[in-house]
Amino acid sequence: MTTHTIKFLPHNREIKVNHGENLIRAAMEAGVHINASCGGEGVCGKCRVIVETGAVEGGFSEKLSPADREKGYRLACRSTITEDVVVRVPVESSIDASVLSQRYVPRRKASIRQMDLNDLKEQGLFLPPVEKVYIELPEPDNQDHLPDVTRLVSHLKLHHDEHRLTVSLPVIRKIPDVLREDGFRVTATLARPVMDSGKTEIINVQPGNTTQRNFAIAMDIGTTTVFGQLIDLKSGDVLSEHGDFNGQISYGEDVISRIVFAEKEGGQDRLHKVVAETINGIIKRIVQQAKVDPDDIAAITLAGNTSMTQLLLKVNPRYIRRSPYVPASTLYPPIRAVDIGLDLRDHVTALVYPAVSSYVGGDIVAGVMGSGLYLDDRLTLFMDIGTNAEIVIGNREWLACAACSAGPAFEGGGIKFGMRAAKGAIEDFSLDPATWEPMLMTIGNVRPKGICGSGLIIMTAVMFELGLINNLGKFNRDLATERIRADNGVWEYVLAWADETQIDRDIALTEIDIENLIRAKGAIFSGCMTLLTEVGMGMQDIDRIILAGGFGSYVDLEKAMTIGLLPEIDADKVTFIGNSSLLGAKMSSLTNRIRKDVVEVTRSMTNFELSETPSYMDNYVAALFLPHTDMNQFPRLKERMAQRHPGITARG
Repeated sequence: MTTHTIKFLPHNREIKVNHGENLIRAAMEAGVHINASCGGEGVCGKCRVIVETGAVEGGFSEKLSPADREKGYRLACRSTITEDVVVRVPVESSIDASVLSQRYVPRRKASIRQMDLNDLKEQGLFLPPVEKVYIELPEPDNQDHLPDVTRLVSHLKLHHDEHRLTVSLPVIRKIPDVLREDGFRVTATLARPVMDSGKTEIINVQPGNTTQRNFAIAMDIGTTTVFGQLIDLKSGDVLSEHGDFNGQISYGEDVISRIVFAEKEGGQDRLHKVVAETINGIIKRIVQQAKVDPDDIAAITLAGNTSMTQLLLKVNPRYIRRSPYVPASTLYPPIRAVDIGLDLRDHVTALVYPAVSSYVGGDIVAGVMGSGLYLDDRLTLFMDIGTNAEIVIGNREWLACAACSAGPAFEGGGIKFGMRAAKGAIEDFSLDPATWEPMLMTIGNVRPKGICGSGLIIMTAVMFELGLINNLGKFNRDLATERIRADNGVWEYVLAWADETQIDRDIALTEIDIENLIRAKGAIFSGCMTLLTEVGMGMQDIDRIILAGGFGSYVDLEKAMTIGLLPEIDADKVTFIGNSSLLGAKMSSLTNRIRKDVVEVTRSMTNFELSETPSYMDNYVAALFLPHTDMNQFPRLKERMAQRHPGITARG
């Protein structure tokens, strides 16, 4: 992709961006503050800049007079980069000159790693669990009276080295007609056993040669959302994908409330039906998008936390939330998809990812498998951050895991103007340390209507580092700005005034919001520290961090470290893998090696119940500050704070 250089004056900062990048987003990446509070829609008119050399596309608004345009003024939020430019941020749009010399903290996002099918092939891991074999059988006659099933099985043994074959009754029922539909030219679908001691099953027969049409579905069953992919088993390509909110949300936003509902009369059946309907809706959508014949779908792999898995399988989850927190099972046999209410052909096998414990479920095991953590020599900290945060530490030699309840703050829950990452959500933020005016960017560059998780992290980090809030998350009420105010006794900072929003109300960040974020990040950080302590290690022993979850690709790593969500570590050591549960389900659909390994990996993972680990509460209380009671754990931040606030001695 073509890149262009932007130089910002008077900051003298240069940054390379891709062709077509928005100018105000480029400014954020460069650490250049430009006053803006409308989210990028151009209605506030505060982000005026002067294009001194080069040109941008757009940037015009009724907020700019003809004379302004002649002078080179543009609105940064409406300007698109199409060539190298030098941009001056005028005094009315920028921060006070006295702070230009303060240290700039580069924006660092986790590198994104995706599965490479070629890597699987090179490692000898690409062993498809479901294969199609085309067969041309001799037709029966007066001298050949072999039964149809025997004819098929014998040919596979003799000509394709397929032994230890089994055939189910539904397939037996199909074979006579299918064989004769195309003159005994058929395609047999073979499902490999997960265990070496098992048998290969003929799960389907089709007339003619259909070997080029072999598909599987990978499905992540999350507490909040369900996401599915249709996969071509020949190429490894994702042909279509779709996600939707888990219909169970109506019965509780977290797993505990759903377990409580399941204990009511008819509750368990209702929750099973609702999640099955959600999955079926996704299946229908991705099948239609890819325009495939449902008869060519051979398997579905499902990964979810322990509660979601048991509710899907109609297994009573009540003992998951009661001490000693015992799940019904950790391993599940292959299941006919139709038997758990899925709208798939009766030959489709459902493979359900095993769990480790009540709160470390199949979604985390899938993440461990999909990330390749279990095959790597490097000591890795794996974190799946959401309403429930799961943590895994280890390498190919050993694995330890734990789960903690972070709460819904990272997904917008418990935040006054919180929302999930969608159009209109404030996702990026900067602050003028002289006037305390904000710079906001929203998803979709439209007027703001709320705050998403990544935006919440960035806001809190910036406000703390610049001194707008203290380490308890309380606003500095002595600052000369009307944006800090008390509303019904709750102090808040106004991010956008009513006439700049979509909701005709002021959008603000409150001290209660920050408190909820601190509790959420405290639970996650203390979970990491406790698990490290229990295995006799510290952060200095960690070679890399793998982040999974909904917001990991968007969050500024340095900001996440500033609030104490992540340990302070070199950003180059952090990798984001997205929806790790879905990744693991996809990889299990493509290779039987992972399906075999997962049993051993699950058995080898040592689980720590944090609620029963004495040191956890001590670590949690210590983490209920920004970033922590012990600033020595965050030396880079401590140094920056000392530079920004030389008159204040950082705690710790």
